[in-house]
Amino acid sequence: MKRIAILIDGFSDLSAAKTAVSVIRYRRSEMVAVIDSAHAGQTAETVLGAGGDIPVVADLSSCPDADTLILGTAPSGGRLPSGWRATISAALRRGMTVVSGLHDRLSDDAELAALAVEFGGHIEDVRHSGCTDLATRENLRSDCLRIHAVGHDCNVGKMVVMLELEAELKRREKDAKFVATGQTGIMIAGSGISVDCVVSDFVNGAAERLVLDHQDHDILLIEGQGSLLSPMYSAVTCGLLHGCAPHGLILCYQVGRTHFRHTNVPIPPLSVFRDLYEAAMASLSPCRVIGVAVNGRDCTPEEGTLACRQIEAELNIPAVDVYRDGAGRLADAVEALRTEVLSC
Repeated sequence: MKRIAILIDGFSDLSAAKTAVSVIRYRRSEMVAVIDSAHAGQTAETVLGAGGDIPVVADLSSCPDADTLILGTAPSGGRLPSGWRATISAALRRGMTVVSGLHDRLSDDAELAALAVEFGGHIEDVRHSGCTDLATRENLRSDCLRIHAVGHDCNVGKMVVMLELEAELKRREKDAKFVATGQTGIMIAGSGISVDCVVSDFVNGAAERLVLDHQDHDILLIEGQGSLLSPMYSAVTCGLLHGCAPHGLILCYQVGRTHFRHTNVPIPPLSVFRDLYEAAMASLSPCRVIGVAVNGRDCTPEEGTLACRQIEAELNIPAVDVYRDGAGRLADAVEALRTEVLSC
């Protein structure tokens, strides 16, 4: 088992620290400390809303038993925060593994790479795969159910929904596997391809490669990215959708979000996204939206419940806030779809 310190220094805002929050939530037993000098002496729960009594410390020297340093933010553009070099250098001098989900490749940094060699440290740039596969639609198992998370925007909880759905299906003793397509998911699952750094010609092939590599399982739960209508991220969304060839889709929605993230472009109604995603696959391998995962983090429980009821009335499929109510009804929909697919 690893002993992980996670670095968020200067990026404790929940939006900036979403990588840290997710890794803490799903790898809790391996965490020894959060590094954030502004909040040293507090707990992860107090600062990030997750992690219980994991201590927040000022620097790496306060967690001498850590053997792994994870960079806990993935800022827009993926650049290395300038103030983090000293901590990363200190970790490599201790022979630690440094895990980065940045677009900046730490292993391409001559100074950091030299420190890793000199002191026996290791750099893992999880956002860089070098995948050059092309999708062919060959050798896909018809009895391996593929479920893909899609969204009305980026950062609405697609990864968390798939992880919670995996946990619920495993609780039911189903052979389900979460498939990571982003840097945070890879840090949690230990494998995957971060498709947002794959050359555009090969995004579909990277998604298909992930399916081929894991289709020994009965159910694949494939993490989504972005949104088909996002002015910033639609290209990777389309490539993932076509490449993984899903049988079913979970549509992820955040209550109260009115504009695409980082833009002034209004978000259309949820029914538009359902129809759009299904139409995008209709001529390739027809699939349908089987449920809506409602993210109610910015609303009251009562408002979240009302949103779920309204979505169910409009779309006639289950709508569930997996944070508050669990993934049970979405798991029911997945199991029903698998029975349907296997009977065809």
